[in-house]
Amino acid sequence: MEVTRITGIGKGRYRIDIDEKSAFILYGGEIRRLGIREGEPLSEECLSEIREKILPKRAIKRAMNLLQKREYTTAGLREKLRSGEYPESCIEEAVAYVESYGYVDDQRYARDFITYNLDRKSRTRIEQDLMRKGIDRETVRVVFGELEEEGTEQDEPAMIRCLLEKKRYDGETATMQEKQKMYAFLYRRGFHADAINRALLLDIT
Repeated sequence: MEVTRITGIGKGRYRIDIDEKSAFILYGGEIRRLGIREGEPLSEECLSEIREKILPKRAIKRAMNLLQKREYTTAGLREKLRSGEYPESCIEEAVAYVESYGYVDDQRYARDFITYNLDRKSRTRIEQDLMRKGIDRETVRVVFGELEEEGTEQDEPAMIRCLLEKKRYDGETATMQEKQKMYAFLYRRGFHADAINRALLLDIT
């Protein structure tokens, strides 16, 4: 294995290419301590220290720092670490570490997200938002079920009526075009067709 390129990327960090492929990022002090030089071979001993000690420790520290600032889903944390160009093995080690201490928990994240948005977004929209964040549908279903068992349920008709009021929609004076436009608006917000129909019908009568 040969170090084919060492490229500075700012803040004292350098990208190391091995055999013409990007391998990892190190700090200048680490490069000097390990004696890494462009155009020279990289020993197995040196590579082992980088991949098994330096980078895993740094990935864990980075994950901890990220979680101190805000909560992440497991998928979100992985993606953030990938943006730092950590090897996949180091990312998985860091994620396993923070999971073992409960610092990242997709079910807790989903519960907090659902509770916060229960009166703000439709269930469909909440599900879509959580899945975009990397939380699987089954986890979302389980958390919704737990909340419903605890007596926390979503009043979708009331939410629709509130939106209609904010839009100053008057079912008695609205034209067919206005009704269709309002239907499309509510449908895009993730409300079910039958709930929309009932709400609009209530406003019309």
